[in-house]
Order: sequence, then C-alpha cells, then structure tokens
Amino acid sequence: MRYAVIGAGAIGGTVAAGLIRDGHEVLLCDADAEHVAAINADGLRIEGPVEELTVAATAVTPDALPCGLGAVLLAVKAHHTAAAVEHLAPRLAPDGFVVSLQNGFNEDRLAAALGSERVVGAFVNFGADVVGPGRIMRGNRAAFWIGELDGADTPRVRGLVADIADARQTANIHGFLWSKEAYGAILFATAVSDLEIADALAEPRYRPLYLALAREVLAAATAGPEPFDGFDPDDLDGSIDRLVEFNRGSAKTHSGIYRDLAVRHRKTEVDNMLEVLDGPLVRQTAALIHAIEDGRRVCERANLELLAAYERMERLGRPLNAVIATVAAPDRAADGPLHRQPIAIKDNIDVAGQVTTNASTVGVPAPATADAEVVARVRAAAGDVFCKTNLLEYGAGSVNPAYGMTYNPHNLSRTSGGSSSGSAALVGAGVCEAAVGTDSGGSIRVPASYCGIVGVKPTTGSVPATGLFPLSRTCDGIGPLATTVAGAARLLSVLQGRPCPIERVGRLKIGVVRSQLDDPDVRRLVRARVSEGIEALAGLGHELVDVEIPELAVADDALGTIVLREAWDVHADMYRAERERYGLGTRALLDLASRITEPEYRDALADADRVTAGFARAFAQADILAGPTMAYVAPPEDPPFGTPDGDVEARFTGPCNLARIPAVTLPCGPAEDGLPAGLQLMSVADTEPLLLSVAAAYEEGAGR
Repeated sequence: MRYAVIGAGAIGGTVAAGLIRDGHEVLLCDADAEHVAAINADGLRIEGPVEELTVAATAVTPDALPCGLGAVLLAVKAHHTAAAVEHLAPRLAPDGFVVSLQNGFNEDRLAAALGSERVVGAFVNFGADVVGPGRIMRGNRAAFWIGELDGADTPRVRGLVADIADARQTANIHGFLWSKEAYGAILFATAVSDLEIADALAEPRYRPLYLALAREVLAAATAGPEPFDGFDPDDLDGSIDRLVEFNRGSAKTHSGIYRDLAVRHRKTEVDNMLEVLDGPLVRQTAALIHAIEDGRRVCERANLELLAAYERMERLGRPLNAVIATVAAPDRAADGPLHRQPIAIKDNIDVAGQVTTNASTVGVPAPATADAEVVARVRAAAGDVFCKTNLLEYGAGSVNPAYGMTYNPHNLSRTSGGSSSGSAALVGAGVCEAAVGTDSGGSIRVPASYCGIVGVKPTTGSVPATGLFPLSRTCDGIGPLATTVAGAARLLSVLQGRPCPIERVGRLKIGVVRSQLDDPDVRRLVRARVSEGIEALAGLGHELVDVEIPELAVADDALGTIVLREAWDVHADMYRAERERYGLGTRALLDLASRITEPEYRDALADADRVTAGFARAFAQADILAGPTMAYVAPPEDPPFGTPDGDVEARFTGPCNLARIPAVTLPCGPAEDGLPAGLQLMSVADTEPLLLSVAAAYEEGAGR
C-alpha cells in the first residue's frame, strides 16, 4: 500500500519512519511548516532507547496534499479531526480509507464524514514526543492494535498489520479504545501535576482517584474493554502497580497532555474525552485542565491534591449528605500558607458564582457576585475552595427536608451535629483536612465534638463577617474545623488575618469548670473521657484548679432569647411571605422568636454581660478553662435550637458566644456507643495563640 500520514508528529511521525525504513512509500503531511521543511531537508529522525534512525522522507503542508490518497493514517490531535477531514475527504481515492491513530473516539466522526466503510480503527499506546523540527523521541514499545469497526477480518486490515511494525489485528477495536480512554483519564489527572507519570501513579494517596476515574470511564463502555500493557479492566488496583513499572521503563516521562499544558502551552484533547463521558471526576479533571490552558493555574501537585479531594468528596462526603455544591477549578493565589489544601465552605457564606442556599428553600438568592471576605482570604492564602457544605437551615438548628440531615462519619445512624454539619462531616470523614464553619452558640464546636475533630470558635468579631448570612449579630462567628490543632491554627490565622503561632508554654493554671463537668446531664463515659483529658493537662505540668461561674445558670435562657430575637430581625419579612417553605423545626423556632419582646431581649443582653463578668472572674483564677464540649455523644437527630434538648446541646458552648471569648474543642476519646467525646478549652478574648498552643500540647502528649 501507498501511505499518507496526516499529522507527522510524535505518533504519526514514528509510524511513518518505520514504514519508510521497511521500504514503503509514505507521504507525510503536517500543519507545522518548520517541521515539514526540516523533514524535507534533513530527513525524519527517530531518537531514544528504542532505536536511532533517520529516514529520507517527503512532507507537505495540508494545502499541498495531493489527490488520489489510498491508505491514510490520521494522527492529528482529536480536536483537529474536523479540519483534517476537510482537507483529506476530497483527496481520497475511490478505494481510499482512513486509519485513526488518534486518542479518544474519532471513528464515528470520521465515519459520518467519509462513510463507515472508509474508516479503520486503531489503538496506539507507545510513547513519543516531538523534540524539535524533524526530530522525534520514541520512549518505548507498546501495544498497537488495528481492526475494522465491525470486527470483520479484511484484507486491508491484514495488510496494515503486515506493514506496520508492532501492529496486531483485533476484532474488538472498540474494546481497546475504551480501555485506552480509561487509562487516558488517569493520564489526564497526572498531567495536572508536575510529577513524572510513574511517580504520580506510585503515590498511594492518589490511587483512589485513579481507580475512580477509570471506573467512571469503563461504566460508560459500549464494548467489552480489553487489557493492554499492564492495564486490566478486571484488575484495576493491580493495574496501577503494573502501569508504574510500565512507565518507569519508558524514556517518555511525562504524558503528551502534560507537555501540551506545561511546555507547548496549547489546547489539549480533554474536550474530546468529554464528548463521550460525563462522570463527576472526569468533569473536575477537565475543569482543571481548562484552567491551566487559560493560564489561571499551572501544572503542580496541588492540582492532584484537589482532584483527590473531589474523589473523596464523591466517595465519602456524598453518602454523608455533607455536600451542597462543588466548586470546579477554583481560583486562588499561586502560593501561600494554605497551598495544596482543599478547603470546604459552609453554605451560609458567599462564594462568587455559587448560590448561597443556607440549606433552605426560602429566600434563595441569585449566585453570589463576590466572595465573602473569609473566602477571599482563603484564596489569597492559596487554599482551594472546592465545595459548599450542608448545614442546618439558616444555621438555626433544624433541617429543611429539601436538604436533609448530614450523617456522622463514625455512625451513619447518627447526626454529624450542627449547624456546621457538612463542614464537620467532611473533615471527620477525611475528605479534607480543614473547613470553614460558623458558630452562634456552638455550631462549630458541637459538630466537631460529634465528629471527633478540632473546632475553634474565635474571639467574637475577630473574623470579618462580610458575606455571611447572619443568624445573630451578637453571637455569630466564623472559624475553622480541622483534623489537627496545627491545621486549625493555620486556617484561623488566615481567617483572622493575624499570626496564630503554636508555641511551647510554661506551667499554667487550668480552671476546671466544675458545674459543667458535674452537670447531671453529662453522660457517664463522656464525663470519664473529659476528666481523663483534664488529668492529661495536669500530666503536661499544668496546675488544676476548680472554678465556679454561677452566672452560667442564666446562660441558656439568655442565649436562646438573644439568638432567636436577632434571627427574627433577619427573617421576619421572609417568614411572613414564605412561612410554609421553612422546615418544621425552623418554623417552630421562628414562631417562638416572633413572640420575644423588647424587654425580654434587653434583659437577655444584660444576662450576657453578667456571664461575661463571671468568666472574667474565672480568668482571674486560671489561664485556661476546661470542661466538656457536649453532655453526650452524637444523637440520632439534631435537637432544635431554642428547645429544652437544644439548650442541653449548647449548654457548655453557648456561654462562650455570650462572653465573646475563644474556645476550642478537642477529641478526647470514645464514649457512649464508641462515639467521640469532646474536651473544651476556653481562654481570654484575643488569646487564640495561647489557647491553641495548650491544645496542641494536649493533642501531642495525650489526645491522640
């Protein structure tokens, strides 16, 4: 056969050189005029460990492509297929045909333009790169299959296989193409990093991502996928190990996709992949690639960390009902203290381009036009704002049925707590190491305690609330939830815009809030774990002293009155217009709120001042206060705020909101039903570095 190779780059040029070496007549065609000129002047050179050869060749640009073409090997980028077909269609001989050596699924497009009888499928897996005009580096030998689209055994396929080195015949070319698409999805993921293919594949923390991408592709397959070069659709986990070795044996260290993004700065073939696939991880990978193509991001390992977080979000976060929306390829600074950290944001905080749902069907706004200040700070610190998380409706202590309860990662029959339920659940499940929540009476610390993670309520007013949908102007606060104290301090520093160093501290007085620890509503094992945690603080060299804060007796009523009255100020108009659209619990809460009088509200504010004074006296006796975060472990459902059960839930957390002081909850071991208990530490306003330094020492010495 006489051959024309359209697209004389890495794959087409390598195949063409082999054909010419073996005595076949080949015309090369390429849109790169410099490449064409070099081939005509000096021949086509193949370099690398497979072979070193230079062949004399004739090359043309597309406008000079002659008529009467017989066997055409098409090796242009998938997104250049339509333009290539325009040139070759009128130039095909009556018995001419096209063999697609391309990535992706181009056979149907070719068949629609040329007729299915004039199209042959091929699967090519060897690696090669154009390293200069007229020069191609071939990295390895690998699978090369050719077959008719209908699986028939034909003379032309037998002839192609006889002529093309390493080629083999198959009756299931579509099966090979689907397998290559699955492997290609993995390579697209590795390409967004700066790691070599083998190193990226060998990293265990990314393996679930690769497996999930391959499964998304194979789930859409319309033909039985075939194994090749270590990739086995029936053994995906083992395939990753084999592909590591396969790629370590290749001189081609990075994929062509990576070279398009990081070296050549040109469009990739990702959109061609999206034409036949619609899985969530494929979409997220494509969005990151588009962001790199557009210059908004660069190839770096942080992108793989983000993709891995999306995978964990789908696998671990979705079953918990923790996620409301994903944020694809988020914008951020190139570097900062949160670099390589995916950060989840509670969905009562604005993220530009996203609807701030407040987990409610009431008063749903248009997508936010700007980031909340805390979101802007996370982005400026290079954090990846990757999703919006579920919450109790408007942060008010009850679930709207349209969004439902978020489940506890330790026990799916229990709640994750609220109102920062989704943020706590994602961190507790290991989807991300840190998230942003809000706290008006315990809404960070309650779910953090239930989920066995660290949660910080900062000094009230120390984190800007611009872009937060308010619940209580007096008690609202924004803060971090994290897997470790150090992670919480890092995120808190960004949110507050001031340092929060973790340092070694000397001997301190730890005030045990005796009325909280001895509260009859505290469950037996919770009390035991908290007591052990307090004793562990003594074991670190601190002095324990009992403190009494009698004013805590009025805290429950004061908190409920203040938060409900201020929530009514926010919701009154919406409530009158859309009362029936609120969840039942929120509706009951707002009904109660509507009846709070101005004198009752003023009395509650006065009680808040008394609680503040009580804490001040306690801090005159101790540097840090300690007690239980919660009286019990995660219950089956969230007790509504403002109810007796809800008052018990917020009994130990709410006073800190009234007194405007910082507090942290730390996991202190399993309690009833094997679920986590929480130890709460509190300190004077604006002393978060001291508070978290003590917490970090506890975590290191006794809490883990």
